[in-house]
Amino acid sequence: MVRRFTTRSAPVGAAALASALAVQAPAIAAAQQPARVEFRSADTAGTPLTGYLYRPAGPGPFPAVIALHGCSGLFSTVDPARLSERHDDWAERLVRQGYVVLFPDSFGPRGVDSLCRLRGPRPVTVGRRTRDAEGAAAWLARQPFVDPGRLALLGWSHGGTSVLSTTGKDQPRGAVVRAAVAFYPGCRRFLADPNWRPQIPLTILIGSDDDWTPAEPCRQLAQRFPRMIDLVEFPGAVHGFDAPAQRVHRLTDLAYTASGTGTAYVGTEPQARKEAIKAVKLQLDRAFGRP
Repeated sequence: MVRRFTTRSAPVGAAALASALAVQAPAIAAAQQPARVEFRSADTAGTPLTGYLYRPAGPGPFPAVIALHGCSGLFSTVDPARLSERHDDWAERLVRQGYVVLFPDSFGPRGVDSLCRLRGPRPVTVGRRTRDAEGAAAWLARQPFVDPGRLALLGWSHGGTSVLSTTGKDQPRGAVVRAAVAFYPGCRRFLADPNWRPQIPLTILIGSDDDWTPAEPCRQLAQRFPRMIDLVEFPGAVHGFDAPAQRVHRLTDLAYTASGTGTAYVGTEPQARKEAIKAVKLQLDRAFGRP
């Protein structure tokens, strides 16, 4: 199913945008520090990985979300000791809704800082990140505070593409992944693969003006699997529209973009962010039978 939201009807002035971004900033200024955990990827080498775990108070067991970072990695460029503002914001939001959240770090343990400007062969592939997600699911399923029958996947950009890859695989052993949500993934490879099909319900959230990972292949993919893929498209939004408070700006020298020029725009679209927050909550609540 393909749904489109109208994000704005007129240009937003500087003062109005600043006000909107302030409203959309993280509700908790100083987020809790996540616990650092260790587990192994499900890749053939059993690569040791680090994860960052947020959890609600209490013994649980809670439903859990495996959250996959994008090509720039997990950490803030301002304070490398903390997760990025986007990751922190989503973690706090999901914890308040009663979810355990685990962010696997697919880059740091492999000595990689970023993939955004790195052309192939890449040291961390989507396939490898799929195995990382499977390893994270297996680790979560063994924790007494997690309900192994209620897991979900969430990812952004390269992590969103990895979510699509993971949904095309069988369930991880000992765990049940009930839903997947991908923000602005690259859909071309799956559209071109006649053998790929989602095994669990998948929601794709993307901006119609995304010139990094374009919306059209995702539209076609959703039309191919209307019962399994829910595409939510936001007119006027670009890549990274769900960031808490980031002005739209231009990136250059990117490895892969829709135009092939290496140039793309990223940044917050306040209304799209607001609607995406609602959409994620709706999909997770529906998957886990929550009111």
